[in-house]
Amino acid sequence: MKITDKIDKALGSCRCLVSFEYFPPKTEAGVINLYDRMASIDAFEQERMYQLGPEFVDVTWNAGGSSSHVTMQICTTAQSVYGLETCMHLTCTNMPREKIDEALTDAKAAGIQNILALRGDPPRGQENWTKVETGFSYAEDLVRYIRAEHGDHFCIGVAGYPEGHTENPDVEQDMRHLKAKVDAGADYIVTQLFYDVDRFLTWFTKCRDAGIAVPILPGLMPIQNFGGFKRMTQLCKTYVPQSIFEALEPIKEDDKAVKDYGVQLAVDMCNKMKSNGIRGFHFYTLNLERSTRLILEGLEFIAPIENVRPLPWNPSLAKNREKENVRPIFWKNRTRSYILRTEAWDDFPNGRWGDARSPAFGEIDGYGFNLKYPAAECLQLWNHPASPQDVFDLFAKYCTNELNVLPWSDAPLFPESDVIRSHLTKINSKGFLTINSQPAIDGALSSHPVYGWGPKNGFVYQKAYLEFFVSPMALDAVVAKIAACPYVTYYAVNKQGDLSTNTRGDSPNAVTWGVFPGQEILQPTIVDAASFMAWKDEAFELWNSWALLYEAGTASNKVVQDFSDTWYLMNVVDNNYRGSPETIFEIFDDAAPVTSTLSA
Repeated sequence: MKITDKIDKALGSCRCLVSFEYFPPKTEAGVINLYDRMASIDAFEQERMYQLGPEFVDVTWNAGGSSSHVTMQICTTAQSVYGLETCMHLTCTNMPREKIDEALTDAKAAGIQNILALRGDPPRGQENWTKVETGFSYAEDLVRYIRAEHGDHFCIGVAGYPEGHTENPDVEQDMRHLKAKVDAGADYIVTQLFYDVDRFLTWFTKCRDAGIAVPILPGLMPIQNFGGFKRMTQLCKTYVPQSIFEALEPIKEDDKAVKDYGVQLAVDMCNKMKSNGIRGFHFYTLNLERSTRLILEGLEFIAPIENVRPLPWNPSLAKNREKENVRPIFWKNRTRSYILRTEAWDDFPNGRWGDARSPAFGEIDGYGFNLKYPAAECLQLWNHPASPQDVFDLFAKYCTNELNVLPWSDAPLFPESDVIRSHLTKINSKGFLTINSQPAIDGALSSHPVYGWGPKNGFVYQKAYLEFFVSPMALDAVVAKIAACPYVTYYAVNKQGDLSTNTRGDSPNAVTWGVFPGQEILQPTIVDAASFMAWKDEAFELWNSWALLYEAGTASNKVVQDFSDTWYLMNVVDNNYRGSPETIFEIFDDAAPVTSTLSA
């Protein structure tokens, strides 16, 4: 969706809107950490960037596109995996026309509809900005070219300078340049950072007087530390009121106090702008979320549930997936893997899953089975288990938030599992190693802060679900217990593909659904045999990847590898969604703890 359409929708609902800027990290580990900040719920930090409900995010473009492949990767992943509307920066610096054409073609193919067109800074080590052959000298030229080549496909943003451009002391002329960019086809303006609200408001009024009618988003950079603040404001030649320096002087050596001051300053700035009719705010996050989150909390900017969670999972904004509204539950904690393994599909489930035998999942290559963190970090997290019980204890610690990451889960337990956390801890300690779960929900309001999703004034439901690794001996005991439970269905499979189930036929089983005014019932999360068999390859391969952290033949290598070679992966659904969330755990009541023999 175009950013201007999202702005119009927010303003039409009489609510404020926010957007965030990121830059491409220099390392792959940095990129992975940025994805965490973009998407996942963190049990300790409460909410990450996606949950704050930004209307869009934008990603910077280094001079000459030196990190353009990373910018494109982040934009594509944010859009397709995490469902964040994305705007890609594009600069004129060291960019001949053919490179600009390539960047726009790639953006279009990735479903990116929003471009922030900039002249850009001089390349590193070069004092003056110079045009390259076949390139453009000004953002105005770039905007005009994009419009000529691509029509109205892209929503184009440009930069505005409330204090004037650093290279142009003539403020009136700078205003004429801004008007020229808009006349060339720009749809909205994002301003350079500033700390004097009065100057911004005066400039804003002058923009309107000059006939600039497009949306203007003020750019805000929360103060993270005193040294960085001074460097950035000096680099950008940003005016800083004396009162800010006076407030910072006695606390400048205390980073926490500086951050706290920066949060309150940004809250005060936004409130002042809001009282003068400004409703949209753009945050330069520096790839950090804490200060931005605290600012939004201080402003009481709460994104509507229907915006933040239109479905129980983050819908992809990739063009070919725009109608997708059904997914298997198995990849709940590994969304990126699911996107990669289904990216070759021509069509995606819409309304219902359809023939369970039809989806052709891609091979488990790339991110599909890799451990998220480098080997040294994984060893620090999981140490050197010398027995199965050591592994059981790691899974139990994950359930109690003493451990935040397992190979199958890149983030802590979702808040919805809080009501069953103690039960999960108990069964993991006994050797039933859970990697996915959800409690039963019988008609929670769609606006519920934990369970809610979808349009307002609706009701959401879900069946209790558990997915876990189980030893062959314990499997027999659990299956026998399930036989006496008429509402419980299961699938169990080992690495070799030997499947056991008590279900009849291949029909998918909806485990999450919602009822909303004026539309069909949505069933966005399902369990089915074909998807489970595709998922099991990935699930067992993660054991193998864990085992490879240790030298072959060592106790840790043997212990972890044995789980892959001999255990089963099992999923269980309690189809009586009106029962107690704890009922599903009764199947473990008579199960003895798994013994600590290697192949137990």
